[in-house]
Amino acid sequence: MTIHLRRTTPIDIPFVCEVENAPENRSFIIPWSEERHHDALGNPDILHMIAEKKETGHPVGYVIIAGLANPHLSIELTRITMAVKGEGYGRSILRQIKHWAFVEQKAHRLWQDVKETNDRARSLYLSEGFHVEGTLRECLKSGDTYESLMILSMLANEYDA
Repeated sequence: MTIHLRRTTPIDIPFVCEVENAPENRSFIIPWSEERHHDALGNPDILHMIAEKKETGHPVGYVIIAGLANPHLSIELTRITMAVKGEGYGRSILRQIKHWAFVEQKAHRLWQDVKETNDRARSLYLSEGFHVEGTLRECLKSGDTYESLMILSMLANEYDA
């Protein structure tokens, strides 16, 4: 089944918030408010997209990309969040994003941060050619504990290789 990315519309925001707040996702991201998602739709520096099955139009997740106006051609993959896991949709989406960033946008760098505890996402990014740049140690307060973020990136010449 083919996954298609399309721009998020205001009527998609409840789905986005539901996926974001699902127990299996919530611990790996910092959920946004509905208002922040709505604001992102009109922000020229952000691309907010719904991932859906091309054949049925059924949504399986969403993507947020930032840095569209970055003068250094460095694009941030802010979020890939899946409602349906284990079907290869995340990998398909990531490959589409890499193509879009490096081929269509002529980006020099594509990067993201990943919670150190998010083994599934980190594994995917590493298997798709991303490199670990470093760790922001205990930079997020979560209740009474702190969490670390890993920074991963890919450069255009690594994508071309």
